[in-house]
Amino acid sequence: MAGNEKPITNNCNFSSIKPAIMELPYPPIQVKERNGNYADLLSIDYCGAVSEMSSITQYINNENRLACEKCPIAKTILGIAMAEMIHLQMLGELIYLLGGNIDFTARQNNGKIKMWTPAYLTIPENAKKMIWADIEGEKAAIKQYKMHIHMIKDDYVNHVLMRIIKDEEYHIMLLQALMEE
Repeated sequence: MAGNEKPITNNCNFSSIKPAIMELPYPPIQVKERNGNYADLLSIDYCGAVSEMSSITQYINNENRLACEKCPIAKTILGIAMAEMIHLQMLGELIYLLGGNIDFTARQNNGKIKMWTPAYLTIPENAKKMIWADIEGEKAAIKQYKMHIHMIKDDYVNHVLMRIIKDEEYHIMLLQALMEE
């Protein structure tokens, strides 16, 4: 670098960011018994098209693209991504305890196995569309979790999913507040 040139920097400091979660404890990660069908359902939540893996990746992409110009929005989005990482970790533990595989493939009842892909992501061109896509993603996740709760007859698993839903609803509230700013 020549003598007078200043480096280009991002002045957005993320060191104090914490996961955007409800101030409620998570239930213990446990299952009633091994159940491959339940593990397969959770694999969809783990890494399907509508999944924690997809939302983490989409949020991190959005945060990276907004950090230099829209720091407060980027900080909120990073906090949400961190919460989704916690959800991914809990789902991975549940899948393992249920006897399933944690290998970034979503296993569906019809026998189809789909590996996670970034093609599942929505990558809008501006902040407002990013936030809107994130809200829609949270709504789809809640709908899918509720469907899986009705299919899973294990109260231990369902209590974890219900607690995750509370965080997803909180994320919608945070994202809607960003839309109003």
